[in-house]
This record gives sequence, structure tokens and C-alpha cells, in this order.
Amino acid sequence: MNEKRTGSGATGRPGIAVVTGAGSGIGRAVAVELLRAGWSVALAGRRSETLEETAALVPQGASLAVRTDVSRPRDVAALFAATAGRFGRVDLLFNNAGTFGPGGVPVEELPYEAWRHVVDTNLNGAFLCAQAAYRQMKEQDPQGGRIINNGSISAHTPRPHSVAYTATKHALTGLTKSLSLDGRPYRIAVGQIDIGNAATDMTARMETGALQADGRIVPEPVMDVADVARTVRHMAELPLEANVQFATVLATAMPYVGRG
Repeated sequence: MNEKRTGSGATGRPGIAVVTGAGSGIGRAVAVELLRAGWSVALAGRRSETLEETAALVPQGASLAVRTDVSRPRDVAALFAATAGRFGRVDLLFNNAGTFGPGGVPVEELPYEAWRHVVDTNLNGAFLCAQAAYRQMKEQDPQGGRIINNGSISAHTPRPHSVAYTATKHALTGLTKSLSLDGRPYRIAVGQIDIGNAATDMTARMETGALQADGRIVPEPVMDVADVARTVRHMAELPLEANVQFATVLATAMPYVGRG
């Protein structure tokens, strides 16, 4: 849909959101949850066709699909310019785009190019989007907004052979804390959701068997991705005077606390 809609997300009600990685998985689920709740949502991702598929799931929603590679500063700048141009402001960034990289590769065999790709997407991309959102939120009237970073269970403890993914997710926790502190004077609330085994294409292999710390291959339980989306929406719709700094949402019986 093409209407211009201003929002009131800064007051804890539906407003204007940017969701990265919105073409699939957790990003798609969160975008759909927000659209159904009355948010206007800019859908960002590498493939226009999957973004349009997400928008089509809520045809009555106010959405804008913007092809974006979050690792490219120009793409990110264009995304936020397009969002502000269409909807007038930005109340929420769900900083979700990410990649696991080549799975199951020992650290001594990981190509540098693969390391760089994961870092550029998961960390540099998250920074670029947060920086652009921060600039918009600081200058808009009324001032403020919210950033929710998608961390991971791997922001706490790693899986075997996941050095690039785990390093970036640990770094994302530092990014969240620093942004949260720096955003205080401008009513910018920043939090992080750490997710374990939401049922998406990315985690499909968990149900058939995942490598454990002791070398066994063990099937792991998963949870409905809609439960993640509802948690993000709860975080998003709090008034800016309240913030969920960190939330951990995981399949109840997955090997997390006892992973190591």
C-alpha cells in the first residue's frame, strides 16, 4: 500500500517500523506481526521478490519494500530515507538481518572471505542500520524511538564450529549496551532479543540433528517463530520510559543452559 501514515510508536502505540531481513524467517514473522497490529513497516532485505511476498501476507497493511544490503552504507541510507519519505518518521528498528555463514567449518579451515561476509552482515550491518535509525530518531519530532537488536543464544554461548557467527553475536551485545547508554538523552531505547531454535528455514537442520559440544549429533526441539514475533511486538510497544534491555526466548527443552 502507498498511503503515508505517521505513527505514535514513541508513545508505546503502533508507529513506523523498519525490519531488516524481512523476506524470510524471524524478520518475516515480526513484520507480519507488526503489520497486523497496525504498524506501518518498511521491509528491508536483499531480494525484492521475498519482500513482496511478506507484504502480501498482510495486504491491508501499510508496507514499503526496499531492497537493501545492510553491509552497504548507501543501501542503508537509502532505506531510511525511503522510510522517512513515505511514512514521515521511524519509531522502531528491528535490527534482524544476519547470516550464520558456512556451518560446521573448523576455525582453522574458515576462509577469510567467509569470516568477512558474516562480520559485514551481522555486525557492520547492524551498526549501519542502528546509526541511521539513531540519526533519524534524534532529529524527528517528537524525538525518540526504539531499536531492538536480534542477538542469539550464541550471544551467550557458542555452538561448535561457529566462530564468526558467535563472535559477531557477542559483539552485538556490546553494541546494544553502548547504543542504549548513548540514546538516553534523546529518548532512544535500545534492547536485544536472544533467540534459540525458532522454527525457520535457517534452523530446519536442528530437528534432524545438530552437532553438540561432546561431538554427538542430536536432534533439538524448536519453537514456533510466532512466539518470537509476539515477544518483539511486546518490546516494541512499551512506552519509551520502559525498556526490555535483554530478553531470551528459546525452545524450552533445547540444550542451552547445559550446552557446554
